[in-house]
Amino acid sequence: MGHTAVERPPASSKEVSERMRRVRQRDTAPELRLRSELHRRGLRYRVDASVSGIPRKRVDILFSSARLAVYVDGCFWHSCPEHGLIPRANREWWTHKLAAVQRRDAEATTVLEAAGWKVVRVWEHEDPAEAADAVVAALAVGTPSAV
Repeated sequence: MGHTAVERPPASSKEVSERMRRVRQRDTAPELRLRSELHRRGLRYRVDASVSGIPRKRVDILFSSARLAVYVDGCFWHSCPEHGLIPRANREWWTHKLAAVQRRDAEATTVLEAAGWKVVRVWEHEDPAEAADAVVAALAVGTPSAV
């Protein structure tokens, strides 16, 4: 992609290494809260699903028939403008790593939208009810209104 990989440095401490090892890729607390709210509203969806015809793109919450992909982005890993921080230890490596995650997020959104999917991204710190409102609104777009 035109960027040079930076070799991964050793963890700054054993505690940091252990903490990073425990980070979940799916079923995070914010994801579970949003899924619970969506389910409470009667919505059904697929979890940690791939999109047919789009390789290497997994979606946190997928509404296949509505062609809606929902991502719950963690503040640290996805560089939230309010809460995202770059660690002091191994700063250069983290700068490259987190920038690569942002590029991957943007690429996933672009690829999905080009294939006719709607994409909703919510931050982990967002209120689950408000995030669910955004999902419901996206589901309503393009759906004939009941009269």
